[in-house]
Amino acid sequence: IEAGIAWVGATPQVIESMGDKLAAKHIAIQAGVPTLPSSDDPTRADLVGFPLLVKAAAGGGGKGMRIVERPDDLEEAVAAAQREAKGAFGDDRVFLERYVPRARHIEIQILGDEHGNLIHLGERECSIQRRHQKVIEESPSPVIDEARRAQMGESALALARTLGYRSAGTVEFLYDEDRAEFSFLEVNTRLQVEHPVTEEVTGIDLVREQLRIAGGEALDHDQASVTLSGHAIEARLYAEDPAGGFLPATGRLVAYEEPAEPAIRWDSGVAAGAVVGVEFDPMLAKVVAHGPTRAEAAGRLALALERLHLGGLVTNRAFLAETLRTPEFLAGDTTTDFIERVDPPRSLRLDAQALRRAVVAAALWLQGDNRAHARVLDDLPSGWRNSPMPPERVVLRHGGEDIEVTYRAGRDGSFAMGEGHARVHAWSPGEIDVELDGRRTRSRVTAAGDSIHVQVPGGTVSFEIVPRFVPPGSDLTGGGLHAPMPGAVLDVRCAVGDEVEAGQVLVVLEAMKMEHHVRAPVAGVVTEVRVAAGDQVENGATLLVIDDGSGGGEGA
Repeated sequence: IEAGIAWVGATPQVIESMGDKLAAKHIAIQAGVPTLPSSDDPTRADLVGFPLLVKAAAGGGGKGMRIVERPDDLEEAVAAAQREAKGAFGDDRVFLERYVPRARHIEIQILGDEHGNLIHLGERECSIQRRHQKVIEESPSPVIDEARRAQMGESALALARTLGYRSAGTVEFLYDEDRAEFSFLEVNTRLQVEHPVTEEVTGIDLVREQLRIAGGEALDHDQASVTLSGHAIEARLYAEDPAGGFLPATGRLVAYEEPAEPAIRWDSGVAAGAVVGVEFDPMLAKVVAHGPTRAEAAGRLALALERLHLGGLVTNRAFLAETLRTPEFLAGDTTTDFIERVDPPRSLRLDAQALRRAVVAAALWLQGDNRAHARVLDDLPSGWRNSPMPPERVVLRHGGEDIEVTYRAGRDGSFAMGEGHARVHAWSPGEIDVELDGRRTRSRVTAAGDSIHVQVPGGTVSFEIVPRFVPPGSDLTGGGLHAPMPGAVLDVRCAVGDEVEAGQVLVVLEAMKMEHHVRAPVAGVVTEVRVAAGDQVENGATLLVIDDGSGGGEGA
């Protein structure tokens, strides 16, 4: 600004005041916006009551937050939140706020210009969260009617007027549906990750509006001209393991191909071959669907996620699609406790028939690949012998189990597959068209190293190709406790010879600015400690060994 360059965004003064959650809360009170009971002093839980939230004053994105149910847990929760806040924001200040277990996260999109014009663009609901981070957002909310929308919108604008707000921003509220009350949470002085759902239902390009405002132009919309059309839902595709507590996942994205249909919006920052590490947030893409109704938008989004060809690392894709299809989501029952209360399936579910079709497609694609790369006798059919021989055999590993597939090529080009028959109608380096027991399916296929990824109607099935001859190698240390994710060791809370109890925190890891506590699975004596604070560890690395008295060790 001092150099005469146009600044795109809220003013530095507003960013500074709203970036501090404590200051923002005090300003909201001055503006007459309802707030939750809180305490600036993290030792004064008596002013708030339990359950409560420990929150980072400079926080955001769910970092530096802890739910505390009991007074005995407060001290450790405050210390952990302070460490996380210091690492993420360089500021370890925290405060306490009343925790509402069953509520909705409702936020109002605002726009303001330097001419004093202020409008809101309706609400987004972002209640489905894990680790206090949003995973599914939508607009409009299924429970906010016109009267409540106007009331919450006016509160957001009252705060914006107090701030002299210009540019795009978001005022976030917690909505207690049982009491029909809303309370101020924070102001985000920027575009949110979920801003596309507002663009989809209002038809207003928020990036364009930011640029116009920065150029000194006046808003070309007034409040009366803002209308909401249809429904939009966004899902955040993350490299993480929902079945493993939503821990971040790392690896190489060997397969990534967005489907052409249904026609939805993909805002992605990855491509096949990209490496996902621990240095950044694990979000791979924002996937946004718009439809005339909420049910249609949910159906389109779930179908698009299922048709995404993706392999090489663990993601939350199946969890997102399953969530969008639950009766509770479709009924709009989407409070902040949704994941714990509804517990949608966290991985791709395949029945025996669907798994068999995927296995056969993988095996026959591999035989086609072998023929395509044959250097001798490449004009002979697959598996040809001049005398009776055992059938061809391949072993594929899925979900920790080895699946053996046998096949024998027939004279007519078909394959005997155990008790069934298959025919390959078309083969290419990226696809196979196979008919199995009278049912024909075309599947996208990607092979990379010792893995193969096959597209099925519900998602992508990944197999490990088990070699016929396994070279000798080292196994994981027997009895070793292993790192559940790659990251940095923040703290080691035991030493060799210590007696530990089951559930006791032994090691604290950090990955992607989030802490994870590694706990003892059994009671015993620590016999080895292989890491120290400051070490970087890979997924599966041995951290320490516990002897539980059974003649072996147990790992963490």
